[in-house]
Parts: sequence; C-alpha cells; structure tokens
Amino acid sequence: MLTELGLDVAAEAVYRAMLSMPSANVAALARDLGASTDAVRCALDELSALALVRPSAEDPGRLWAVSPDIGMEILMARRQAQLTAQQERLDASRAAAVQLVAEYAELTPETRQPGVEQLVGLDRIRDRLVSLTHGTKDEVLSLSPDSVLTEAAIAASRPLNEELLGRGVHMRTVYLDSVRNSRPTIEHANWLAGMGGEVRTSALLPIRMLIVDRSTALIPVRSDDTAVGAAVLTGEGMLTALHALFESVWGAAQPLADAPACGADGLTAQQATIIRLLAEGHTDEAIAKRLGVSPRTARRMANELMERLSARSRFEAGARAVQRGWLPSHV
Repeated sequence: MLTELGLDVAAEAVYRAMLSMPSANVAALARDLGASTDAVRCALDELSALALVRPSAEDPGRLWAVSPDIGMEILMARRQAQLTAQQERLDASRAAAVQLVAEYAELTPETRQPGVEQLVGLDRIRDRLVSLTHGTKDEVLSLSPDSVLTEAAIAASRPLNEELLGRGVHMRTVYLDSVRNSRPTIEHANWLAGMGGEVRTSALLPIRMLIVDRSTALIPVRSDDTAVGAAVLTGEGMLTALHALFESVWGAAQPLADAPACGADGLTAQQATIIRLLAEGHTDEAIAKRLGVSPRTARRMANELMERLSARSRFEAGARAVQRGWLPSHV
C-alpha cells in the first residue's frame, strides 16, 4: 500500500494494472479492476498529477505508466518535500507556542485573565489532572517530551489512563523518538496501545501539552521545570492554535509499532533533525536536550553523520548536507 506516499488505493490499483497491461485502454482497465470507467479516469487524473503516468510517445492519445523505480522515486521526493514543509510549519508553531508560554509564565493567582488559570506546584497540577480525567468525555491529546518516564510518573498516570480508556475515551500521545531506547517507557506506551490508545513518536516535540475534549489545555509555565507550575487554558483562540499544533506534530510523527523509517535521503527523522540542528550551530548538549538523549549519544550520532558526509568539521558537514539535498540551500 502506497497511501503514506500520497497514492490512494484506487489510483494504486490502476497504476499496477497499467504496468501489467501497458496497452490497455480505460475500458479494459475498468473491466480488469471491476470498476467504473469514471473511477478509472479519476484515478488516471491523480496519477497524472503525481507524474506517474504520461502521454505515450509511441501511441498518441494513450497514457503510459512510468516504471516503478522512477515512480517510487517521484513519490518519495514529493513526500520528503511535504515533510520538509511540515517541519517548517512545526518550527513556526513551536515559536508561537514558546511565545504563548512566555506570555503566561509570570501569571499569579491574583493576576487572573479570561481563559487562563495558573496552577502552582506539582500537587495542584496532579489534582487538576485527576479532575480533568474524571470530566473527560471524548478525547485526550498529549505531547510528552520525556526521553524516559520515571516509575513514579508511570505509576501516577496509569490509573488515570486506565479509567479514560475503559470509558472509551480516544487517547493520542506523542513521545520523543528517544523513548524507543527505554524499556519501561516502551512497555508503558505498549500498554497504552494495548488498551486502545494511539501512540506515536517524533524526533522533536515543541512543548509539553495536554488537551482535553478540545476545550481545555494544560501546559507548563516553565519548560525546564514542569513541576513549578502550569497554565490551564480554556480560551477558544488558544485552544484552536494548540490543537492545530498537536495535529501538525501528530501528522509528522511515526506509529510506535513501526521501525524508524528513512526518507528519500536515507535519513531517519531523528538523523535529519540532528543535521538541521548542527547546521544551525547547536552544541551537543543543546541537541541532546532537544532530542531527549544524553550528550554522549548526541555526540556519537553527530559524528556518525559527519562520517557519512566525509566531513572533518561541522561547517563542512552543513555544506555537504546541502549538496546532498539533506538540507535546503538557505540553511
């Protein structure tokens, strides 16, 4: 199935039929597939838009399916361009989210603003989480930028998650890719999935966030110490922006059950992120913090990528990455 590359089921079926029957016309394709001629024509329009079919040079008026090796390269390149654009949108959303957190970081209980409530201290945060859990009706969305989950965090969250999932609440959670290296975290994520939750991972996460029923969001006031306090947001405009941010991250994230996939450039999302952060001048320590790994691991991964690029310095690695198409030329 090639749906992840932008090719729907009907168009894929027509493409496969054209490869096996190069001389078949629309009517013959429809008969072979048991579909209507209109459905075949719609699929051909999609294939043409994706450059998977082109007018035949030998038989005017007939379409020719490009060979699979060329076709798959076209689809992969197109998908990679979409992911790059999505990453740029995510970066813009991350900046907006950081600004939002900064605006409310200085809130005090006495400084009330419409749609905003401050929770000071871990106990109040956990109390509110319990309250939100009991009141949840349909959906819980969360971004969890932890490299590993502590036993205490797992023990505290499991009864709440079990109650939600037992009531049929739809749960979607995104962790960092680095949790794939933590057995307790993986076991907890697999437990969530086994109970009916959906779990994905991403190379980077912009912020810790919980959205309940698209009506209430909980975010920390300080990203470096989430136990200090949190802001409960209920304003429609803020919820719309935060929900859009979650959907952007979710769309680019990878299901936990899948092995880390490589893009058309042969890089995993985590490797592509490291290349971009290196080019932006981040240190190993900064990269490690963003990815949720140790500085030693970040340094090893960076060195491995430099070795692949045959680069002796990080500046040279950035230049070679642009040459290979791993980075856009403006980075």
